[in-house]
Amino acid sequence: MPFLEHLEELRWRLLRSAIALTIGALIGWGVVQHFDILGILMRPIGPLLPTGKLMVTGPAEGFFITMKLAVAVGLVLASPVIIYQAWAFLAPALYDRERRVIVPSLVVGVVLFSAGVAAAYFLVLPRALAVLMSFQRQHLEPIITADRYFAIAIPLVLAFGAITELPLVMIILAGFGLVNAKFLARNRRYALVIAALLSAFLAPPDALSMIVMMVPLLVLYEISIWCVWVVGRRRDRRAAAAAADAT
Repeated sequence: MPFLEHLEELRWRLLRSAIALTIGALIGWGVVQHFDILGILMRPIGPLLPTGKLMVTGPAEGFFITMKLAVAVGLVLASPVIIYQAWAFLAPALYDRERRVIVPSLVVGVVLFSAGVAAAYFLVLPRALAVLMSFQRQHLEPIITADRYFAIAIPLVLAFGAITELPLVMIILAGFGLVNAKFLARNRRYALVIAALLSAFLAPPDALSMIVMMVPLLVLYEISIWCVWVVGRRRDRRAAAAAADAT
């Protein structure tokens, strides 16, 4: 396909994705209005608030929070359409082997992301908030605004969802022959530096959140080495079996 036709196809697929997101946001507005989405998001910090409620500092802040929640719900609802449009645009450029790797990886990636988000929401975030708000409680009375809470909670939860994809990404790279277990093990010190940089970028700007993000990254890196080693062993056995059959 000529370059201009690629651009035209990309434009239409982006337009379809935008329409799906808009429709999803409209549905999300109704969902936010009829279901207590904000209450669900507040559960990790609710027991730590003196009044059980987050504060707002302006008359329009409640509206903007509702709008942001509606867009977030809309993005979740529209994600199948967006993923399909991206796949339909990229699939013609992939080889059959790459398609066989990518398709199941999308499913596994969604499962891993959901598991990371759930772990952050139910385990990491409540404990991190409890530790952060435990300092100087005898002298300081917390007044937590909705804006400041979501600025910490949402990036932390999404970042945990993202970092749980690390073993899958390494397995895909190993499947393409780009990395192996020896390479990953040999470069642990660089992985430590990259994990520190990612933690500083993804986590909220405090030392505890960075540590909470960095430790799982390093654990996931070690799990990735083991997963890549298993993939390499299976590939070597298949190659040896194919060589034996050829002889």
